[in-house]
Amino acid sequence: MVAPSGKRIRLGDLLVAQQYISQSQLENALAEQKKTGLKLGRQLIALGYVEENTLLDLLSKQLGIPFIELKHFRFDRALVQTLPESLARRHRVMLLSEDAEGVLLGMADPTDIFGLDEIQGALQKTVRTAVVRESELLDILDIAYSRAGEIANLAEQLDEELTADSVDLSDIVTDATDSDAPVVKLLQKIFEEALSTKASDIHIEPDEEVLRIRLRIDGVLVEQVMNEKRIAAAVVVRLKLMSNLDISEKRLPQDGRFNLRLGRKNIDVRVSTVPVQFGESVVMRILDHTEGVRPLTHVGMPANYIERFRKVIRRPYGLVLVTGPTGSGKTTTLYGALSELNTPEKKIITVEDPVEYRLPRISQVQIHERIGLDFGKVLRASLRQDPDILLVGEIRDAESAEIALRAAMTGHLVLSTLHTNDAVTSALRLVDMGVDPYLVAASLKAVVAQRLIRRICESCSEAHTLTDDEILVYRALKPGHDHRTETFRKGAGCPHCFNTGYRGRVGVFELLEINSGMVDALRENSVKNFNQAAQAHGGYRPLGAAALDLATQGETTLEEVLRVSAELADESLSDIAEYE
Repeated sequence: MVAPSGKRIRLGDLLVAQQYISQSQLENALAEQKKTGLKLGRQLIALGYVEENTLLDLLSKQLGIPFIELKHFRFDRALVQTLPESLARRHRVMLLSEDAEGVLLGMADPTDIFGLDEIQGALQKTVRTAVVRESELLDILDIAYSRAGEIANLAEQLDEELTADSVDLSDIVTDATDSDAPVVKLLQKIFEEALSTKASDIHIEPDEEVLRIRLRIDGVLVEQVMNEKRIAAAVVVRLKLMSNLDISEKRLPQDGRFNLRLGRKNIDVRVSTVPVQFGESVVMRILDHTEGVRPLTHVGMPANYIERFRKVIRRPYGLVLVTGPTGSGKTTTLYGALSELNTPEKKIITVEDPVEYRLPRISQVQIHERIGLDFGKVLRASLRQDPDILLVGEIRDAESAEIALRAAMTGHLVLSTLHTNDAVTSALRLVDMGVDPYLVAASLKAVVAQRLIRRICESCSEAHTLTDDEILVYRALKPGHDHRTETFRKGAGCPHCFNTGYRGRVGVFELLEINSGMVDALRENSVKNFNQAAQAHGGYRPLGAAALDLATQGETTLEEVLRVSAELADESLSDIAEYE
């Protein structure tokens, strides 16, 4: 890069000259750079020698170019796509704007003169530069270079091949070595799209005339419809082969899994097939193991809850439950707890279906109900293995509940999950399963309930005036308070968030520690007394109240708050008005 003074600037020398790093640190970073292949700036940040904001501010001032926060920048997807994706990703750049004088190029490393020369040659236009944050730039590239068009083209190509008489369908769907086969390319693009949009699930659904591919992004399905319905069978057979399922069985549901490597990411995919009216529906849960198990401090739990939860899981015995619907992050929280408990002096056994994360030093058992290896049998065998801590993937019935509770009562710490709406109903759910109330009272120590709610997109967040219905929700959750003293926000919709107004999710938690009043109510099997004792507990706050806190902080909307508030979700807004 050439500065206004006419001198070529080398990033490392500049940082040393400004005394942000030492010469030895620069040499060490250059040596590490040869091993990792990272840009020098990114390598210095990774080593902790310089902070990203410091580096970007320095480059902006020294080079006389602007520093642009991309998370607040309204980009033009068509303009960004003018530059080939390979060039944009290789040199960490994107087109920001265009006018009569040329184009403005956002660069993570504006000192990369070779990259700048190559891009200028490709565009054949005058290029001005701005410095941008690399993480934000990569997020926009994932959005801008969406593979929806490629997926549609590949689906059309596969449909044409299936139409030709000379093509053998079995060759297309079973030749695993043929990476050029359209069905393989199609699936690759679908997975790439899912990863770039941070989708949690992929749904492949054949309809009467079309094939629907839907991605669950931030908890909401986004649909792409294809007219080539005939390709559904080829896609399903390929996925069955990858999952070691029976390709000849189309009448019964099947479950499987496979591992996929895309770029530097190691992806575990859980597959479920179900026969439907027009073929077979496939749902795939995507588990990205690249980042490994998150510690408790990174699961989104508030700091005061983390300290209380740590005290609970450090007890020598008792049952600790984490509850919530599918996809609410229960397993992430439990594995975060296990990562803290996993020490050489502790014997930990997990009983799961399926095993989602592999952890060192922990004995993890996979359930296989087809051969009779169910939760009950594995739990009994596990207790003979002398464990200190037992993780039960899910309490599903009275048998697994009773074994887990008895283990908790006889000197073991048991962690498990349960599908309930909130923490208060979890203890009562165990009683409803048929477990003796005294056993629940003696064993249950704490319940964490959690949800994931959508976060307002930072790029299009704007002030929001509550509607009449939203005011009713606010008053129901915060009686006696005036909503006009609070500030609320909402996403207007932009390219960053696919015009939804939301981008990313944030966890909402409630923690109920069982006290003597709740124990007495459980022994008496009194729902009313248990509810009263729970509500009176000083450290207990319902999910709705916790979600409302996030709304008043501008993190989410009242619409999302209502979605996770169990006490309001079952009532109409006219009923809520009666709280007044």
